[in-house]
Amino acid sequence: MTDPDLSDRLIEPTKETYDQFQEAYAYFNRALFEGQLPNCLITLQRSKRSYGYFCGDRFGRTDGLVTDEIALNPRYFHVRPVEQVLSTLVHEMAHLWQHHSGKPGRGPYHNREWAQRMKAIGLHPSSTGKEGGQETGDSVGHYIVKGGPFEVAAHELLMTGFAITWTEKPPPEAEPGIEGAEGSDQEQKKPKSGKRVKYTCPTCRLNAWAKDRVQLLCGGDMTPMEPAPSRTR
Repeated sequence: MTDPDLSDRLIEPTKETYDQFQEAYAYFNRALFEGQLPNCLITLQRSKRSYGYFCGDRFGRTDGLVTDEIALNPRYFHVRPVEQVLSTLVHEMAHLWQHHSGKPGRGPYHNREWAQRMKAIGLHPSSTGKEGGQETGDSVGHYIVKGGPFEVAAHELLMTGFAITWTEKPPPEAEPGIEGAEGSDQEQKKPKSGKRVKYTCPTCRLNAWAKDRVQLLCGGDMTPMEPAPSRTR
């Protein structure tokens, strides 16, 4: 008989998880982007009000090679269908495509070129995540077009047995749903009665002060700035 402890030690959750997302990235690159996208570093990042984000040229290797980041929020893997999680991955792949082959909007702005590319691959941009939302702006999500290229490609991938096998265990209380939160890694904080909040760039550590719940972008490296954690006395 197999020793349960030994069996557990043979399981590789990190490799399983990232291999699955790399497989999905490569598949959608072929199916929706003609295989034109370079590989990137896919990470798991928790941001309370975002399903995922893209950041160009985020990581560098010791030999000087630079790569982009696509981050996915594991907080919602257990409450969203796999197709929806994959649509977030492809949403961010559209940002990566524009970073390399188009003209991105200023900072977090989702511009018309990006919106047109999204519609071409079967994801309709929407600030509400539903029909009728704005197609451009700083915070724009999407909805899946019925019968569109993404839905067809995702269905074919899932028919092969593809799955996201590791998901976060549900919290004691259900997380509130979010809409139209793609493309921003700014975690929303509780209101602070109009007080100014310190924001810091995680890359160069530049500081700035602004009202609570605003989105600031460091102009030096085009990285979203993060609010300082609240302090209790």
